[in-house]
Amino acid sequence: MAPARARLLHVMVDCRDPRRLASFWCELLGVEVAGELDDAFVFLTAPDPDAAAMAFQRVPEDKIQKNRVHPDLAVEDLEEVTAWVEANGGSLVAEHDQGGARWNVATDPGGNEFCLVQAGSS
Repeated sequence: MAPARARLLHVMVDCRDPRRLASFWCELLGVEVAGELDDAFVFLTAPDPDAAAMAFQRVPEDKIQKNRVHPDLAVEDLEEVTAWVEANGGSLVAEHDQGGARWNVATDPGGNEFCLVQAGSS
């Protein structure tokens, strides 16, 4: 295998309100805000030292199309975490059960899609 030329530093999410989305994702992932830059960027801590962290960047426009890239999050209790997402401003988009794998497509309060994947089902 060739040596890496780069490493994934942040998964950057464009949004209207970086602090609001950072708060949602901090609670969901069990991480903290690592820092802010000029009221336009909010950076989260990584879930572990070798992982990329999420970050949020203020943009003037609302989200209008489906994400082309989205995070998949492993969860122990799919129903409980889905209920938490909905109670905290997110939405359930679809439920899937295919070939022994179970996952839900959800959105955060800014409308950004992500999947909640039942641990052990993929």
